[in-house]
Amino acid sequence: MNVFLTFDIEIWCNGWDDLERAFPGSFERYVYGHSSHGDYALPQTLDILNQHGLKGVFFVEPLFATRFGAQHLELIVRLIRQAGQEVQLHLHPEWTDEAREPIIENCASKRQHLSYYTLAEQTTLIAHGKKMLEAAGSGPISAFRAGSFAANRDTFAALQRNSIWLDSSLNRCHAVSAPELRRQHAFEAAFVEQEVTTFPVTVFKDGFGRDRPAQVGACSFGEMRDALASAHLGGVRDFVLVSHNFEMLKPGSSAPDWTVVGRFRQLCAYLAGHPERFNVRGFGDDLRRVSSMPPATSVPSAGWLATSQRYVEQIRRRLG
Repeated sequence: MNVFLTFDIEIWCNGWDDLERAFPGSFERYVYGHSSHGDYALPQTLDILNQHGLKGVFFVEPLFATRFGAQHLELIVRLIRQAGQEVQLHLHPEWTDEAREPIIENCASKRQHLSYYTLAEQTTLIAHGKKMLEAAGSGPISAFRAGSFAANRDTFAALQRNSIWLDSSLNRCHAVSAPELRRQHAFEAAFVEQEVTTFPVTVFKDGFGRDRPAQVGACSFGEMRDALASAHLGGVRDFVLVSHNFEMLKPGSSAPDWTVVGRFRQLCAYLAGHPERFNVRGFGDDLRRVSSMPPATSVPSAGWLATSQRYVEQIRRRLG
């Protein structure tokens, strides 16, 4: 089974007022996460992956650099590439109206989701982001993820126009994620839309039968372990996990969140320990294929003990 460890790399300033004052501290937190225990944002994520010999896919958001300068984007890309990991394109168009130079004509107001933009605008924004990342040293961009998973049918046409043939923008736990495609697709297996192969984020049934996206900060290690084992047993071909550059940090702080750090370390050790089951890979290779064999119909699941573990962890985190 192919396993994709994906990370959305973003910079936020806790609001849109007084960006110039907020940016330096926000950049340090989101990129490095400096603390007395070490740097638990990007550096620790990269270290843990490399300790276990695992491939990660880092979907990097570049539009923030249209406000603050390409040197900041270059630093992020350099950190990832020097660690031997893969850089792909992530886009949060909320930054469009903050750019020093207009990227599109209609950029006077803030529009949060990519799906709020026309096909022509999406095409231009994706082209701009791709150009920025490649100029920053990413290497060829071959895959994409929309911010907040807010893609629509036009997004795939825009990707095709930009010769980006792989995508991982769909998440059926998010209502804004391509609602017009849900009558045709269950978002449970890779499929082709307008010549673009999209790999939806894996969603499993937790121990109480509820949908849960496979996100490191939102699942116990037991749930991720159970879901991976269940997917492999059920013949699932592709399993897509999600995390962010800030997930191993406590909210609003650069201090490590030891619960999430432990989850991620355990996950990586588990995947590295079972190479006969899990092919942890990136999107850099040619994956423009969807097997003619019907996809597995079983939905991955986790046991009630693993889900109960998450609730116990959440209580401990709140009390701590």
